[in-house]
Amino acid sequence: MASTEIAGGVRATSDAADGIGKGVVALLALAVFINYVDRGNLATAAPLIGNELKLSNTQIGLLLSAFFWTYTPGQILSGWLAEKINAYRTLALGLAIWSLATTLSGIASGFFALIVLRLVLGLGESAAFPCSSKLLAEHLPRHRLGAANGLIGVGLALGPAFGTYGGGTIMAHLGWRPVFLLFGIASMLWLIPWMLATRQASLAANSNSKASAPSFLAILVKPDAWGASLGHFSANYAFYFVISWLPLYLVKARGFSVSEMAQIGGTIYVVYAVSAHFTGRVSDWWMRRGASDTLVRKTFSVSAHVGIAISMLVCAIGSPLISIGSLLFAGIFFGFNTPTIYAVGQTLAGPRAGGKWIALQNCVGNGAGIMAPLVTGAIVDRTGQFALAFLVAGAVSLAGAVGWGVIIRRVEPVLWAPVGA
Repeated sequence: MASTEIAGGVRATSDAADGIGKGVVALLALAVFINYVDRGNLATAAPLIGNELKLSNTQIGLLLSAFFWTYTPGQILSGWLAEKINAYRTLALGLAIWSLATTLSGIASGFFALIVLRLVLGLGESAAFPCSSKLLAEHLPRHRLGAANGLIGVGLALGPAFGTYGGGTIMAHLGWRPVFLLFGIASMLWLIPWMLATRQASLAANSNSKASAPSFLAILVKPDAWGASLGHFSANYAFYFVISWLPLYLVKARGFSVSEMAQIGGTIYVVYAVSAHFTGRVSDWWMRRGASDTLVRKTFSVSAHVGIAISMLVCAIGSPLISIGSLLFAGIFFGFNTPTIYAVGQTLAGPRAGGKWIALQNCVGNGAGIMAPLVTGAIVDRTGQFALAFLVAGAVSLAGAVGWGVIIRRVEPVLWAPVGA
């Protein structure tokens, strides 16, 4: 079996199936799909939950934000656990926790119970990206990271699409509680193929001698880590603004029904999924043709942030029809960003630091998940409209172009100190 030399002296097979188990990349994408279905249920149900529990926009913002109070610091815990008990087991444990939290949300009796369950959900879901990035960085050459991350990006985009369209359609007929119960129980079924596909790889991960990962402090002192974190935060702010508030925006501000909201939102996320898959494939093809990591990754990331900023501006000033068209364009640029965000971090970190680097990058990046729902809720309560919230999202997106395009000078593996130094 051919193998490829990658940063840090670690060799990775050219076939993902040989390195991390047959079908594991597809299962990682499915886990991310489930991750975003389960976290997005609350946003889809927000109009119904708000009416039933008599919640203000600020309270809804708190519920949407609470997920990230544990999801964000949980990245560090997950990155550490991925080193201690391996990434396969850490991801399985996280998915079991978040599936249970989703199921119990369907029988929650009030605002406080939902807050607690959102905290548990965030802790469980924090395992997804540190674990998947550790596995990809260890076992795939750099010119294949685009397609692998693009496939995970498809799961990331189709999760909200299915949650918004499928969940919204069910809610329109049965209410919001059955959706949480159904999706939570269904999520647990993922554990069966995961255990079957990764049992041998998980045992090998425990028994094989590996180069120790750099410390979190060693990563924090690298300027590239802060450039990637700024870019990730900026991309996430616009995305989490959309994923958290799109249902309420379409229903309350633009006057669409719940069923129409589900169709519009689902279409936006499908566009996002197609774009993510396309971007991953094209970026790998471009690199195989001889283009550098720096040229390929920066081209997609910088253009994505500029495009998102323009889309947010148009939404702020456009008519309902123009705003929907602009949100579709935002979906295209979200797709430009998603494979690149993780491929850049995995390339810079190399196989030794892939899990911890993405844990830190995702920790900073998902601070946007705390801020975007809260800031938006406060703006809408104060102004009575979403225009300023769209402008803020666009401005934050522009800052990301600085992180990817300026602070990160070159997209190439960081040189880590030798093991034991």
